[in-house]
Amino acid sequence: MVKILTDSSPLYTPEEGRKLGFDVLPLCVSIADLDDRDLLVDMDVFYGKIAEGNHPRSSQPPVGEVMEAYEAYPEDVIINIAMADGLSGTYQSACGARESVGNKENITVFNSKTLCGPHRYMVEKAQKMVEEGKSVAEILAWLEYASEHHESFLIPQDFDFLRRGGRLTPMAAAFGSVLKLKPIMKQTDGGKKLDKFGMKRTMKAVVALIIEHLKKADLDSRHVLYVSHARVPEEAKKVVEQLKEAFPEVEYQILDLGAAFVTQGGPGCIAIQYIEK
Repeated sequence: MVKILTDSSPLYTPEEGRKLGFDVLPLCVSIADLDDRDLLVDMDVFYGKIAEGNHPRSSQPPVGEVMEAYEAYPEDVIINIAMADGLSGTYQSACGARESVGNKENITVFNSKTLCGPHRYMVEKAQKMVEEGKSVAEILAWLEYASEHHESFLIPQDFDFLRRGGRLTPMAAAFGSVLKLKPIMKQTDGGKKLDKFGMKRTMKAVVALIIEHLKKADLDSRHVLYVSHARVPEEAKKVVEQLKEAFPEVEYQILDLGAAFVTQGGPGCIAIQYIEK
């Protein structure tokens, strides 16, 4: 048997994952006096503490918990599809846990090189391939292909979250704030970090700039495009409408970001991502 494991980057809770056949190990989140797990924390409380001026933090799932998940399937071949190495310590932690268990030879920790929407699709597709009886080699070959055929953009609303996370220099953050510009961050090749892609004054102009870039990828029915947001559903719908005008054949999904990713992008942020099916 092949068992798929992942973290909470695909935006599935452990219960949702179990119903679909895979295991989810949520990232840890903390803010003020609150310590909880990604996608399980009360988001009203979480956003409330941010509004009070507290700064959230996130970290990878506990190593011991990852080890327990590996040891729960001693006879199975395990594929742990982790969020992008470099954007989180989750991948490295999962690799370290693998070295500490007796069934390590049956475990592959796969660096998805992405997060959220595309990561979600990779986990879903890998699980379907397991159910279809595909071999481990076939699943890993597809994952390798998928990990090279996606792109991600982040549009934050609060420069302070990016500055604290090292996403922008203090000078660039101050400059953008003064001019009331919206920054666009793009995941670099290899997925290890986010770089500044551009700045525009309005969300519509931001999306238009991203669309011009995405036209080079010839997006069509072969792709899924995700718009994920931190409690701005109406803004996310407007973004999807604008994208649909440019790419009418693409499959679209709107997702709510969990606490671990609000920690990085801040309240009101929007991510635009695609992956080839």
